[in-house]
Amino acid sequence: MCGILGVVAQTPVNQLLYDGLQVLQHRGQDAAGIATIEANEFHLHKGNGLAHDVFRTRNMRALSGNAGIAHVRYPTAGSAVDHNEAQPFYVNSPFGIVLGHNGNLTNTTQLQKELFLDDLRHVNTNSDSEVLLNVLAHELQIECTQFRLDSKAIFAAVSGVHRRCRGAYAVVSMIAGYGLLAFRDPYGIRPLVVGINQTPHGAEYLVASESVALDTLGFKFMRDIAPGEAVFIDFNGNFHSQQCAANPVLNPCIFEFVYLARPDSVIDGISVYETRLNMGEYLADKIAREWKGHDIDVVIPIPDSSRPSALQLANRLGIPFREGFVKNRYIGRTFIMPGQAMRKKSVRQKLNAISVEFKGKNVLLVDDSIVRGTTSREIVQMARDAGARKVYFASAAPPVKFPNVYGIDMPSGRELIATGRTDEEICQEISADRIVYQDLADLKAAVNKSNPAITRFDCSCFDGEYITGDITVEYLDRIEASRGGGKANILPDEEQMELDLAMSATSM
Repeated sequence: MCGILGVVAQTPVNQLLYDGLQVLQHRGQDAAGIATIEANEFHLHKGNGLAHDVFRTRNMRALSGNAGIAHVRYPTAGSAVDHNEAQPFYVNSPFGIVLGHNGNLTNTTQLQKELFLDDLRHVNTNSDSEVLLNVLAHELQIECTQFRLDSKAIFAAVSGVHRRCRGAYAVVSMIAGYGLLAFRDPYGIRPLVVGINQTPHGAEYLVASESVALDTLGFKFMRDIAPGEAVFIDFNGNFHSQQCAANPVLNPCIFEFVYLARPDSVIDGISVYETRLNMGEYLADKIAREWKGHDIDVVIPIPDSSRPSALQLANRLGIPFREGFVKNRYIGRTFIMPGQAMRKKSVRQKLNAISVEFKGKNVLLVDDSIVRGTTSREIVQMARDAGARKVYFASAAPPVKFPNVYGIDMPSGRELIATGRTDEEICQEISADRIVYQDLADLKAAVNKSNPAITRFDCSCFDGEYITGDITVEYLDRIEASRGGGKANILPDEEQMELDLAMSATSM
């Protein structure tokens, strides 16, 4: 999960892009970067940390130009600490190109091999985003005529990217001398929207991961970029778009609505806030159906993303809703922190219980999901320490049982508390008195209710069905092994040996 922005405007965009990163900061706290262009010269600054830590006044002054892209990153592939993997990435052949990417390629190592052996391109980092950039650059080189591009050639290059790349990707990029290019994978797994701002000097366009960025930056929502579609906006403000995939099918990631996206965003015509209210209703109906005569005294949300679900659940069951935890907003989101120890340590720094809401009560805690269980276990203990008589736990999402390979940091089955455990065993693991999970059919219905036109979703972390059709048991095993430390290596041994030998031969 990352946040991306791209803009072509009539005035300098450095402040606008910085403000946009602040709005999308929830999508990544590992690194941030901005690239602008002026007179066909790129200006780039990036680094590890939150946006307000990465950028200083001197950096902002250097980011001149009326067009640019920006990125906030949290690691799903590559290293969590290597500042070289902060985005945007840059190449200078056949054109100067900068690129930022949200998602995860599932055939990265195959592409690395093709780039080195066939395309004669070198990748410097372990990031799939740099791989994607080089694939795009190579396809542009194929399509350009006498080192010149037009929109037709650019869209043909994106078609080439779609043919070669697998997985989930939403992309913003700039091509020096031409304009801003944005595109979305043929399954539409990761979100991407485009908006417009009419000024006296002409139209300005903004592409972003979530619609909330358009709202806060003063742009009017135009539409979601469709699966497989590419949008090209030249530096004169002319807007072009084209479908570049052979068989695009919209399958938005359902976990965006559970947790990742801000509640004030609308993704593919679906209100994130409304879906979370719906989740609470379905969860309440399950409790009423399967837990007759419950003794719940109060419903308390785990701030912040579970609040709408908990509120609607309480209203539907006729149980008091109370705020029982105060959140320290200067501690990062524990779900996207690298390292189990850091996640565990930060829970009590992040939340503090209001004892009066717990003392002597049977409390139902509601969270958006339970992934690793570290946070849930600590919060249950906090509720007991605050005086709760019984602590029940409800998840607005089903059990997370399977690795996610499309851009969310849950790639290892051994890290997921629900893998290989029953609900009763999970309840014991987090030390709760009872646990209630949302049913997957109800989660789908909760999202579909907001936009009945969308009936297909990527639910792979819940059901193990990988919609791109290229994920094998062997692939998941190699990812599992790569989590043990060091750089990821998911090439089969014989393919890795072949690539290593080729690289050694060319360096002699």
